[in-house]
Amino acid sequence: MTRFTLFMLALLCCAVQAQAAGLVASVDRSRLNSGETVELTLESGDVTQFGKPDLSPLEPLFEVRGTRQVNQLNTLSGDNRATTRWIITLLPKENGSVTIAPLQLGEAQSQPITLQVVESENQDTATKLAPVFIDASLDQSSVYVQAQAILTLRIYHSVSLYDDSSLTPLQVPDARIEQLGDSRTYEKVINGLRHGVIEMRYAIYPQHSGELAIPAQIFSATLVDTQPAQDAAAQVPKSGKLMRVSSTQMLLTVKAKPITYPTDLPWLPARSVTLSESWNPEPDHAQVGDSLTRSLILKAEGLASSQLPPLPATDVNGLRRYPDQPVLGNQNSERGLIGSREDREALVPARSGAIELPAVDVVWWNTFEDHLERSSLPARTLQVANNPSMQVDTPAGMPQVGSAADSDTLWRWKLSTLILTCTTLLGFGLWWRARWQPAIMRATQTGPSPRTVLDDLKRACLANDSHATRQALDAWARQQPETLADMAARFVPLSDALDGLNGALYSETGQYWQGEELWRAIKAIPIAERVQDPVGDSGLPPLYPK
Repeated sequence: MTRFTLFMLALLCCAVQAQAAGLVASVDRSRLNSGETVELTLESGDVTQFGKPDLSPLEPLFEVRGTRQVNQLNTLSGDNRATTRWIITLLPKENGSVTIAPLQLGEAQSQPITLQVVESENQDTATKLAPVFIDASLDQSSVYVQAQAILTLRIYHSVSLYDDSSLTPLQVPDARIEQLGDSRTYEKVINGLRHGVIEMRYAIYPQHSGELAIPAQIFSATLVDTQPAQDAAAQVPKSGKLMRVSSTQMLLTVKAKPITYPTDLPWLPARSVTLSESWNPEPDHAQVGDSLTRSLILKAEGLASSQLPPLPATDVNGLRRYPDQPVLGNQNSERGLIGSREDREALVPARSGAIELPAVDVVWWNTFEDHLERSSLPARTLQVANNPSMQVDTPAGMPQVGSAADSDTLWRWKLSTLILTCTTLLGFGLWWRARWQPAIMRATQTGPSPRTVLDDLKRACLANDSHATRQALDAWARQQPETLADMAARFVPLSDALDGLNGALYSETGQYWQGEELWRAIKAIPIAERVQDPVGDSGLPPLYPK
């Protein structure tokens, strides 16, 4: 068994090293128009490889416009890792689905990548001949209110530009704007002339139905003066010409929420919605008092995370719930934003047995297929077992919940009755013997005194230490004539303070717990229910007993 384990570990190490030394391929985008270039990146972590990848498999479908190499040295956990990247600029020769063939570097080979090359739309001839122009497009002409529309701005320039270029900020009244990542640069051939392209993408979320006007965007830049100097002695280049171009204004039709959508539910127009859950730890072996963290994760393609509603809380009898702050996140993709929301809550079983968790449903509108849909998690049952460490809180003589009433139970009752009779006779004998003892006798203390336990509880509360307070509270409760649960049920301030302590113990905000409220509740318990020192401070009985 040991040799087999070592063999499997060796194979695993070899697989990891082979993966690290492999050739990984990636592209800056997988969808482009005809005449546009795409950047292919090849990355290798094998420092023993020299030379560069063989690019001949690309020649049938692509024109290689340029290649550059980048070497990097990264340090992670004290280990140095060297990587080499080759960035290759490619121009597809065909439209449609085009595959980048696997490339070879030594014994390593990259994976194939498929691109979608779309036929370019016809543009105005005068616009194509301009040295700088803007092309603005929407992915769709009409959307639902609060749904996503993607605006793409492409700035074409056939001349060189200085670095002082600027674009007016996109501001659309009655709409929320989200920029989709940073701007991208590439090249495109138009009428046989190479153009540089600056591309920016925005997600627009209209807030009202009707016609939404997207204003024209203005791009300003200074052209590089390429005219030769008349005076050979003049070394200072001439100042360039300032160019200012504008895009056309666009209209977007915004449709109202469908009548068939439920009026009492939040409006969720998305391309796709997924709902999932995770547990830490898994609830298969849950016990009373365990802290189970449940995470409900909602992801929506075409919506920002701020548009996602809170998921239903796990409000179930038999479970105490302590929610955490939601975790929101946005991810950019070729089709816009993917918003996510994670709602986490700590669930503490308060009883044993089966606890039913209801199904979780999210209703949304499918904007791609234009109909109502529902994503849900099925209901599940938690089987909670008794916790042996918490049996001390069970009152003596109380039968356990769920025990079978069989012949063994009757035998146990008979035995307990016999023991009770013997202890009663023993107690009567001790009382009879005590009558002949001196009237004043110092009590022998076998454990910590009530005053010591109470002082420990006070110090833990005022130090705001939730775990030490829990231990001191259990020690103090064992000296009381009734259980802690009975005192909390009879005295409301104590019950509220205990809920605050439990919330600190079973959530991530325990470091902010304040124990002064619990100490005030302990001191305020009615005097008839508190533990009194039978000997007082002096250890003597009262001089004049009543």
